[in-house]
Amino acid sequence: MQTQTARVSISLGGNDMLCSIHGDIDHHNARVIRMQIDDELYKQRPRKLTLDLSRVEFMDSSGLGLILGRFSKASEIGTEFTLLNPADSVRKILDVAGIARVIKIERKK
Repeated sequence: MQTQTARVSISLGGNDMLCSIHGDIDHHNARVIRMQIDDELYKQRPRKLTLDLSRVEFMDSSGLGLILGRFSKASEIGTEFTLLNPADSVRKILDVAGIARVIKIERKK
């Protein structure tokens, strides 16, 4: 199986930061995405950080680490953290890991 290289688009609206991840999150690209999000998170210090997962079809344990690490960093600086629109395949992984017990997951159209 060939994975699609992931990238992240970061947009700011008021005190909110939206990070839209496109592509598959695996060991090879989680590091780059993590660094881009963290750089902006610490520069902007938004009230709310949202990771839009609607364009992620595959995620391994590196993706879980990416999510939990951003949740932890956001919590350290008092930023609310939310996951948005995970695809069904990603939602299954999040459910198995019990992420919804700790992190808010929203579904919006």
